[in-house]
Amino acid sequence: MLIDIIIAAVVSFIVTVGVAPIFIPFLRKIKFGQSVRNEGPQTHLKKQGTPVMGGLIFLLAVSLSCIIYIPRYSNLLPVLLGMLGFGLVGFLDDYIKVVKKNPEGLKPKAKLLGQTVITGAFAYYVLGIAKMGTSVLMPFGNEIVLGIFFVPLLFIVVLGTDNGVNFTDGVDGLCSSVTIIAALFFTVIAYKTKNDIAPITAAVAAALIGFLIFNAHPAKVFMGDTGSLALGGFVAMSAYMLKMPLFIPLVGIIYLTELISVVIQVLYYKKTGKRIFKMAPIHHHFELLGWSETKVVVIFSLVTLLGCIIAYFAV
Repeated sequence: MLIDIIIAAVVSFIVTVGVAPIFIPFLRKIKFGQSVRNEGPQTHLKKQGTPVMGGLIFLLAVSLSCIIYIPRYSNLLPVLLGMLGFGLVGFLDDYIKVVKKNPEGLKPKAKLLGQTVITGAFAYYVLGIAKMGTSVLMPFGNEIVLGIFFVPLLFIVVLGTDNGVNFTDGVDGLCSSVTIIAALFFTVIAYKTKNDIAPITAAVAAALIGFLIFNAHPAKVFMGDTGSLALGGFVAMSAYMLKMPLFIPLVGIIYLTELISVVIQVLYYKKTGKRIFKMAPIHHHFELLGWSETKVVVIFSLVTLLGCIIAYFAV
């Protein structure tokens, strides 16, 4: 398995760094550029026109690097298909925003419907095809059987994680950096437990390392919802294939924090007309406090690394 993990990672990285210099100018040529809202941090205004939909680059890389392993690693396929499925929802959202010039993007109900259908298909695979059962690992404990609560929790975890990762993509290199660490964590656990998803977790980590070359501040390309929703699906589904959904608050502590900050901000504003944070998601709050984008990425990445270290010893 180790050789397969290395090959998948190397191929994924090479494809990413090979395709990006070709694809980014193409996106710029066809004017698939980012629209920046005036109410956001003023430092972001200079990002106007930066090519978006860069998530297509690493989705292609991961797909090409993993396709040959599907016959031998059965659990790899649902993670790959789920990742691509969520990426398709994100692509439609980006397409409407960029091409149709509709800043609202895909309607919330349509977006949620797409995410729900993909999550339902994944739940069917886990219980109906793979017959993995309803047990999950507890941090610092043994497995627990969730029974009838398994499916509702799966929908909450997958949809929540997907949107949490989506919210995290708002600073150059932030979502890429945080998810590299999460993907490496899943790779270590998958290899240690001889789980079939190891090649794709390694491929995602390698692809994002390559993508970060172009996505780090100042970003030459953004992953868009195409990339962030795909990565959200990847994180949640990888956790489930490892029976580790309850570890997501540790591994994905930044995703969870970003999601909670948005929920708190919206609910508090509706109730009082005031804001708790200067701006949500919370990475913008720290930007408005004076943090540079690089500082946000470094601190948030270190927090993720700490969460993954705790999660590793909690297995």
